[in-house]
Amino acid sequence: MEPNKEDNVSLPATAQITAPPILQDAASQPGFSAIPPVVPPSFPPPMAPIPMMPHPPVARPPTFNPPVSQNGRAKTSDSDSESDDEHFEISEESRQVRERQEKALQDLLVKRRAAAMAVPTNDKAVRDRLRRLGQPITLFGEQEMERRARLTQLLARLDMDGQLDKLLIVQEEDVAPKEEVDDEVLEYPFFTEGPKELREARIEIAKFSVKRAAVRIQRAKRRRDDPDEDMDAETKWALKHAKNMVLDCSNFGDDRPLTGCSFSRDGKILATCSLSGVTKLWEMPQVTNTNAVLKDHKERATDVVFSPVDDCLATASADRTAKLWKTDGTLLQTFEGHLERLARVAFHPSGKYLGTTSFDKTWRLWDINTGAELLLQEGHSRSVYGIAFQQDGALAASSGLDSLARVWDLRTGRSILVFQGHIKPVFSVNFSPNGYHLASGGEDNQCRIWDLRMRKSLYIIPAHANLVSQVKYEPQEGYFLATASYDMKVNIWSGRDFSLVKSLAGHESKVASLDITADSSCIATVSHDRTIKLWTSSGNDEDEEKETMDIDL
Repeated sequence: MEPNKEDNVSLPATAQITAPPILQDAASQPGFSAIPPVVPPSFPPPMAPIPMMPHPPVARPPTFNPPVSQNGRAKTSDSDSESDDEHFEISEESRQVRERQEKALQDLLVKRRAAAMAVPTNDKAVRDRLRRLGQPITLFGEQEMERRARLTQLLARLDMDGQLDKLLIVQEEDVAPKEEVDDEVLEYPFFTEGPKELREARIEIAKFSVKRAAVRIQRAKRRRDDPDEDMDAETKWALKHAKNMVLDCSNFGDDRPLTGCSFSRDGKILATCSLSGVTKLWEMPQVTNTNAVLKDHKERATDVVFSPVDDCLATASADRTAKLWKTDGTLLQTFEGHLERLARVAFHPSGKYLGTTSFDKTWRLWDINTGAELLLQEGHSRSVYGIAFQQDGALAASSGLDSLARVWDLRTGRSILVFQGHIKPVFSVNFSPNGYHLASGGEDNQCRIWDLRMRKSLYIIPAHANLVSQVKYEPQEGYFLATASYDMKVNIWSGRDFSLVKSLAGHESKVASLDITADSSCIATVSHDRTIKLWTSSGNDEDEEKETMDIDL
């Protein structure tokens, strides 16, 4: 049989396999039955050997040539053009933030340059340089240090603009021929020389204070060494007397809120002032009749105080003046000089001088006989509010909105102590009769006791739930301390351990001021509810105490 040529598979010569021949169909031959055809097994084709060929060159990425525009310049892609030419829009808020940052940076650079500037401290030299710069030599209400700071800022900005060299050359040419004269002018003392009247007043205050201090020390020694003097018993009796204080009487003092009160030296007259600018003198002990009505202030009255030696009183007002009156309503003196409204007023223990505080950051000392301003004292960085004189007359204390209490030596004019501790404005200060304790109260709701000998805070009283408007010691021996507050209460504290003795509640609004009589028998309080309230010890308790004391003796 011949193999079927159609079933042959041609393979390469190296691996050609011949399939077995397929027989013809048996059905076509006689004598044979039908036999199914035999299917040859399927073999996978063998792998042909891979011919050895040289390595093709490494394919490099195609180089992209930008299309050329009609003018011959290469065109950039859309992303490149956006990154180079497109400016993103910034929101208004981001622009303002950027401007603030740039301004803050500019101010910082100006401050750094200003700190490195050599600016004269003599006020005359500062004015001369401002005049050469074409700037006003002074502004309204501008002080010496503020004027010097303004010159420093101007010079720093000129330096940043590159104009300082030209300015210095001009200044050197102007100063050169007058070098000797300017040297003489710049030699000035570090203090401001006061008038002759101030020197005489300091000498008189020194003599007065020496006598008063000697009497106080002698009395303290006698009380310490005398076996008949029982200080603990006296303190206990005074605190018992204060603990029994109750509301004695109450009366409306004015149509507007009351701001201050003060007892006369004999305790027979009570003076009150109000926001209406009127000061009234009331008869004690019921404050129902007025002896006189003092009307001369053009603005609200802020404080009133009686003289410790005679029958006259002083008032302070927001019209920037203080006035001296007699008890019959006669105006004696008007003290003018403050640039802002007045806050408090106080008499020197000698009765010859008057101290006033103001929102112009100064306190001043006046001669009540001549009305002359003896001392303009700076030292607080913000408004001065409280003022008090030591009973010896040697020291004065001031407090202000800068959260400081300062102690001044009136004999030398120096600031001898600065008490830091309050975290908010200090509205009131008061000296203890012992001469070395100072109480201060302020907006932080605290009353602090300072020891002048140790130069630090002795005790912190969490006095009230609102700001402390005034603090005042009992005037005899300082057995107790009274504090008035905007929480509508007056609290009495022990002068020995500063514990709470009594809380006087009765006002319906802020308590603005208080005062204590010389014999400590009565406390007067005034409030924004327009009422005057007198607090005294009940008579039954006093009788019981006297009987107890008699039995003990």
